Amino acid sequence: MPASPKQMTLNLPDVDLCVFEWGVPGGQQVLLVHATGFHARCWDQVVAGLPEDWQIFAVDMRGHGRSGNVGPYTWPQFGNDLLHVCEMLGLADAVGVGHSMGGHCVVHACGHKAKHFKHLVLVDPVILSPEAFKNSTKHQFDSVQDHPVARRRGQFLTVADMHDRYAERPPYATWDPQVFTDYCEYGLVPSATKEGLELACPPKVEASVYMADFDENIYPLISSITMPVVVLRANPRDETSQEMDFSASPTWPELAHQFQHGQDVLLPELTHFIAMQDPGLVGDFIKSGAAAN
Repeated sequence: MPASPKQMTLNLPDVDLCVFEWGVPGGQQVLLVHATGFHARCWDQVVAGLPEDWQIFAVDMRGHGRSGNVGPYTWPQFGNDLLHVCEMLGLADAVGVGHSMGGHCVVHACGHKAKHFKHLVLVDPVILSPEAFKNSTKHQFDSVQDHPVARRRGQFLTVADMHDRYAERPPYATWDPQVFTDYCEYGLVPSATKEGLELACPPKVEASVYMADFDENIYPLISSITMPVVVLRANPRDETSQEMDFSASPTWPELAHQFQHGQDVLLPELTHFIAMQDPGLVGDFIKSGAAAN
Protein backbone atom coordinates (compact mmCIF):
# COMPACT_ATOMS: atom_id res chain seq x y z
CA MET A 1 0.00 0.00 0.00
CA PRO A 2 1.44 3.45 -0.92
CA ALA A 3 2.77 5.30 2.12
CA SER A 4 1.32 8.67 1.12
CA PRO A 5 -2.47 8.86 0.87
CA LYS A 6 -4.58 11.31 -1.04
CA GLN A 7 -5.99 14.04 1.23
CA MET A 8 -9.47 15.45 0.65
CA THR A 9 -11.91 17.75 2.43
CA LEU A 10 -15.59 16.93 2.88
CA ASN A 11 -17.86 19.92 3.43
CA LEU A 12 -20.49 18.95 5.97
CA PRO A 13 -23.28 21.41 6.86
CA ASP A 14 -21.39 22.91 9.81
CA VAL A 15 -17.80 21.63 9.63
CA ASP A 16 -15.13 20.60 7.13
CA LEU A 17 -13.74 17.11 7.70
CA CYS A 18 -10.41 15.83 6.41
CA VAL A 19 -10.32 12.33 4.90
CA PHE A 20 -7.32 10.37 3.68
CA GLU A 21 -7.63 7.80 0.89
CA TRP A 22 -5.32 4.94 -0.09
CA GLY A 23 -5.63 2.36 -2.83
CA VAL A 24 -7.86 1.88 -5.83
CA PRO A 25 -11.46 3.00 -6.41
CA GLY A 26 -13.64 -0.03 -6.95
CA GLY A 27 -11.67 -2.23 -4.57
CA GLN A 28 -12.84 -3.53 -1.23
CA GLN A 29 -13.70 -0.47 0.85
CA VAL A 30 -12.52 0.07 4.41
CA LEU A 31 -13.42 2.96 6.72
CA LEU A 32 -11.06 3.65 9.64
CA VAL A 33 -12.19 5.86 12.55
CA HIS A 34 -9.78 6.96 15.28
CA ALA A 35 -10.12 7.34 19.05
CA THR A 36 -10.62 10.49 21.12
CA GLY A 37 -7.58 12.76 20.93
CA PHE A 38 -6.05 10.90 17.98
CA HIS A 39 -6.21 11.34 14.21
CA ALA A 40 -6.59 9.48 10.91
CA ARG A 41 -2.88 8.92 10.32
CA CYS A 42 -2.61 6.75 13.43
CA TRP A 43 -3.93 4.04 11.10
CA ASP A 44 -0.99 4.26 8.66
CA GLN A 45 0.68 1.07 9.91
CA VAL A 46 -2.59 -0.86 9.77
CA VAL A 47 -3.11 0.35 6.20
CA ALA A 48 0.45 -0.71 5.29
CA GLY A 49 -0.53 -4.35 5.78
CA LEU A 50 -3.71 -4.26 3.67
CA PRO A 51 -3.99 -5.18 -0.05
CA GLU A 52 -2.93 -2.51 -2.52
CA ASP A 53 -6.04 -2.94 -4.67
CA TRP A 54 -8.43 -1.99 -1.87
CA GLN A 55 -9.94 1.47 -1.35
CA ILE A 56 -9.25 2.64 2.20
CA PHE A 57 -10.45 5.79 3.93
CA ALA A 58 -9.41 7.23 7.30
CA VAL A 59 -11.28 10.24 8.67
CA ASP A 60 -10.26 13.01 11.04
CA MET A 61 -13.32 13.55 13.21
CA ARG A 62 -14.36 17.11 14.08
CA GLY A 63 -11.96 18.70 16.52
CA HIS A 64 -9.19 16.29 15.52
CA GLY A 65 -6.37 16.19 13.00
CA ARG A 66 -6.89 18.42 9.96
CA SER A 67 -10.66 18.74 10.43
CA GLY A 68 -12.41 21.83 11.72
CA ASN A 69 -12.53 22.60 15.44
CA VAL A 70 -16.26 23.19 15.53
CA GLY A 71 -18.52 21.83 18.27
CA PRO A 72 -20.57 20.20 19.56
CA TYR A 73 -18.13 17.44 20.52
CA THR A 74 -20.75 14.90 21.52
CA TRP A 75 -20.74 11.23 20.58
CA PRO A 76 -24.10 11.39 18.74
CA GLN A 77 -22.71 14.32 16.73
CA PHE A 78 -19.61 12.32 15.81
CA GLY A 79 -21.84 9.42 14.77
CA ASN A 80 -24.00 11.68 12.60
CA ASP A 81 -20.88 13.20 11.05
CA LEU A 82 -19.78 9.68 10.12
CA LEU A 83 -23.11 9.06 8.41
CA HIS A 84 -22.46 12.12 6.22
CA VAL A 85 -18.96 10.80 5.48
CA CYS A 86 -20.31 7.39 4.45
CA GLU A 87 -22.81 8.97 2.07
CA MET A 88 -20.32 11.42 0.57
CA LEU A 89 -17.70 8.71 0.01
CA GLY A 90 -20.27 6.34 -1.47
CA LEU A 91 -19.47 3.53 0.93
CA ALA A 92 -21.15 0.19 0.20
CA ASP A 93 -20.32 -3.14 1.82
CA ALA A 94 -17.27 -1.62 3.51
CA VAL A 95 -15.42 -3.03 6.47
CA GLY A 96 -16.03 -0.49 9.22
CA VAL A 97 -13.20 -0.22 11.73
CA GLY A 98 -13.21 1.98 14.80
CA HIS A 99 -10.97 2.33 17.84
CA SER A 100 -12.39 3.51 21.16
CA MET A 101 -14.75 6.45 20.45
CA GLY A 102 -14.35 5.62 16.76
CA GLY A 103 -15.79 2.15 17.34
CA HIS A 104 -18.82 3.68 19.05
CA CYS A 105 -19.30 5.97 16.04
CA VAL A 106 -19.02 3.10 13.54
CA VAL A 107 -21.79 1.29 15.43
CA HIS A 108 -23.90 4.47 15.34
CA ALA A 109 -23.45 4.80 11.58
CA CYS A 110 -24.08 1.13 10.88
CA GLY A 111 -27.15 1.06 13.11
CA HIS A 112 -28.68 3.93 11.14
CA LYS A 113 -27.56 2.93 7.61
CA ALA A 114 -26.52 -0.71 7.37
CA LYS A 115 -26.05 -0.50 3.58
CA HIS A 116 -22.64 1.09 4.06
CA PHE A 117 -21.09 -1.95 5.77
CA LYS A 118 -20.61 -5.70 5.39
CA HIS A 119 -18.51 -6.29 8.52
CA LEU A 120 -17.42 -4.35 11.62
CA VAL A 121 -14.13 -4.55 13.52
CA LEU A 122 -14.51 -2.72 16.82
CA VAL A 123 -11.18 -2.12 18.55
CA ASP A 124 -12.01 -1.67 22.24
CA PRO A 125 -14.98 0.56 21.31
CA VAL A 126 -15.77 2.12 24.72
CA ILE A 127 -19.34 0.90 24.77
CA LEU A 128 -20.07 0.47 28.46
CA SER A 129 -22.70 -1.75 30.08
CA PRO A 130 -26.36 -0.75 29.67
CA GLU A 131 -26.46 0.14 33.37
CA ALA A 132 -23.77 2.78 32.85
CA PHE A 133 -26.12 4.81 30.67
CA LYS A 134 -28.65 4.90 33.52
CA ASN A 135 -26.12 6.23 36.01
CA SER A 136 -26.96 9.82 36.89
CA THR A 137 -23.49 10.44 38.35
CA LYS A 138 -21.49 10.15 35.18
CA HIS A 139 -18.32 12.10 35.95
CA GLN A 140 -16.51 13.38 39.00
CA PHE A 141 -15.75 16.64 37.16
CA ASP A 142 -18.09 19.62 37.20
CA SER A 143 -16.77 21.14 33.98
CA VAL A 144 -14.44 20.54 31.06
CA GLN A 145 -11.88 22.84 32.65
CA ASP A 146 -11.75 20.55 35.69
CA HIS A 147 -10.91 17.48 33.61
CA PRO A 148 -7.18 16.61 33.85
CA VAL A 149 -6.92 16.12 30.08
CA ALA A 150 -7.87 19.79 29.59
CA ARG A 151 -4.62 20.71 31.36
CA ARG A 152 -2.29 18.54 29.29
CA ARG A 153 0.54 20.23 27.42
CA GLY A 154 -0.68 21.46 24.05
CA GLN A 155 2.33 23.35 22.63
CA PHE A 156 5.60 21.97 21.24
CA LEU A 157 8.46 23.64 19.39
CA THR A 158 8.92 20.70 17.00
CA VAL A 159 7.65 17.19 16.30
CA ALA A 160 10.87 15.88 17.84
CA ASP A 161 10.06 17.82 21.01
CA MET A 162 6.76 15.96 21.39
CA HIS A 163 8.35 12.64 20.45
CA ASP A 164 11.14 12.99 23.02
CA ARG A 165 8.78 14.10 25.76
CA TYR A 166 6.48 11.06 25.53
CA ALA A 167 8.50 8.23 23.94
CA GLU A 168 9.45 6.57 27.23
CA ARG A 169 6.20 7.28 29.05
CA PRO A 170 3.11 5.07 29.33
CA PRO A 171 1.14 4.30 27.30
CA TYR A 172 3.37 5.37 24.39
CA ALA A 173 6.36 3.25 25.42
CA THR A 174 4.35 0.08 24.67
CA TRP A 175 3.36 1.15 21.14
CA ASP A 176 4.84 0.07 17.85
CA PRO A 177 7.57 2.72 17.33
CA GLN A 178 6.38 3.73 13.87
CA VAL A 179 2.80 4.18 15.09
CA PHE A 180 4.10 6.50 17.81
CA THR A 181 6.09 8.44 15.21
CA ASP A 182 2.95 8.81 13.06
CA TYR A 183 0.98 9.93 16.12
CA CYS A 184 3.47 12.74 16.77
CA GLU A 185 4.14 13.76 13.17
CA TYR A 186 0.51 14.11 12.14
CA GLY A 187 -0.90 15.07 15.54
CA LEU A 188 0.56 18.57 15.46
CA VAL A 189 -0.38 21.65 13.42
CA PRO A 190 1.17 25.14 13.24
CA SER A 191 0.28 27.11 16.35
CA ALA A 192 -2.24 29.89 15.85
CA THR A 193 -0.99 31.91 18.82
CA LYS A 194 2.62 30.97 19.59
CA GLU A 195 5.85 29.92 17.93
CA GLY A 196 6.04 26.28 16.99
CA LEU A 197 3.28 23.67 16.91
CA GLU A 198 0.17 22.74 18.85
CA LEU A 199 -1.90 19.60 19.27
CA ALA A 200 -4.34 19.17 16.39
CA CYS A 201 -6.90 18.06 18.96
CA PRO A 202 -6.77 20.83 21.57
CA PRO A 203 -6.75 19.53 25.17
CA LYS A 204 -10.11 21.16 26.00
CA VAL A 205 -11.69 19.52 22.95
CA GLU A 206 -10.34 16.12 24.01
CA ALA A 207 -11.65 16.67 27.54
CA SER A 208 -15.04 17.68 26.13
CA VAL A 209 -15.28 14.37 24.26
CA TYR A 210 -14.48 12.37 27.39
CA MET A 211 -17.10 14.34 29.32
CA ALA A 212 -19.72 13.48 26.68
CA ASP A 213 -19.16 9.72 26.50
CA PHE A 214 -22.52 8.88 28.08
CA ASP A 215 -24.54 11.05 25.72
CA GLU A 216 -25.98 8.20 23.68
CA ASN A 217 -27.41 4.84 24.77
CA ILE A 218 -26.40 2.89 21.69
CA TYR A 219 -27.94 -0.45 22.63
CA PRO A 220 -31.19 0.00 20.66
CA LEU A 221 -29.01 0.36 17.53
CA ILE A 222 -26.83 -2.63 18.43
CA SER A 223 -29.82 -4.97 18.48
CA SER A 224 -30.67 -4.02 14.88
CA ILE A 225 -27.22 -4.76 13.39
CA THR A 226 -27.23 -8.01 11.43
CA MET A 227 -23.77 -8.22 9.84
CA PRO A 228 -20.82 -9.91 11.57
CA VAL A 229 -19.12 -7.84 14.27
CA VAL A 230 -15.77 -8.56 15.91
CA VAL A 231 -15.01 -6.89 19.24
CA LEU A 232 -11.31 -6.77 20.15
CA ARG A 233 -10.66 -5.89 23.79
CA ALA A 234 -8.02 -5.91 26.48
CA ASN A 235 -8.57 -7.17 30.03
CA PRO A 236 -11.51 -5.31 31.58
CA ARG A 237 -11.08 -2.16 33.64
CA ASP A 238 -12.38 -1.95 37.20
CA GLU A 239 -15.90 -0.57 36.67
CA THR A 240 -15.90 1.10 40.08
CA SER A 241 -12.79 3.15 39.31
CA GLN A 242 -13.09 6.68 37.99
CA GLU A 243 -9.45 6.79 36.93
CA MET A 244 -8.62 6.89 33.22
CA ASP A 245 -6.72 3.59 33.23
CA PHE A 246 -5.79 2.90 29.61
CA SER A 247 -3.82 -0.21 30.49
CA ALA A 248 -7.20 -1.97 30.64
CA SER A 249 -10.39 -2.03 28.57
CA PRO A 250 -13.40 0.21 29.26
CA THR A 251 -15.55 -1.92 26.92
CA TRP A 252 -18.29 -4.04 28.51
CA PRO A 253 -17.06 -7.66 28.34
CA GLU A 254 -20.49 -8.86 27.21
CA LEU A 255 -20.75 -6.37 24.36
CA ALA A 256 -20.08 -8.79 21.48
CA HIS A 257 -22.95 -11.00 22.63
CA GLN A 258 -25.43 -8.12 22.21
CA PHE A 259 -24.94 -8.20 18.42
CA GLN A 260 -26.84 -10.78 16.41
CA HIS A 261 -23.56 -12.10 14.98
CA GLY A 262 -20.90 -10.88 17.37
CA GLN A 263 -17.49 -12.38 18.16
CA ASP A 264 -15.59 -11.50 21.31
CA VAL A 265 -11.79 -11.53 21.09
CA LEU A 266 -9.98 -11.04 24.40
CA LEU A 267 -6.36 -9.91 24.03
CA PRO A 268 -4.99 -9.99 27.60
CA GLU A 269 -1.44 -9.24 26.50
CA LEU A 270 -2.48 -5.85 25.06
CA THR A 271 -3.92 -2.61 26.44
CA HIS A 272 -6.75 -0.39 25.28
CA PHE A 273 -4.37 0.79 22.54
CA ILE A 274 -4.55 -2.46 20.57
CA ALA A 275 -4.13 -0.85 17.16
CA MET A 276 -1.10 1.11 18.33
CA GLN A 277 0.63 -1.91 19.85
CA ASP A 278 -0.09 -4.47 17.13
CA PRO A 279 -1.30 -2.87 13.87
CA GLY A 280 -0.65 -6.10 11.97
CA LEU A 281 -3.09 -8.00 14.18
CA VAL A 282 -5.82 -5.44 13.54
CA GLY A 283 -5.05 -5.64 9.82
CA ASP A 284 -5.49 -9.41 9.92
CA PHE A 285 -8.98 -9.04 11.43
CA ILE A 286 -9.87 -6.50 8.72
CA LYS A 287 -8.74 -8.91 6.00
CA SER A 288 -10.69 -11.76 7.56
CA GLY A 289 -13.79 -9.57 7.70
CA ALA A 290 -13.43 -8.61 4.05
CA ALA A 291 -13.09 -12.27 3.05
CA ALA A 292 -16.19 -13.39 4.94
CA ASN A 293 -19.45 -13.82 3.06
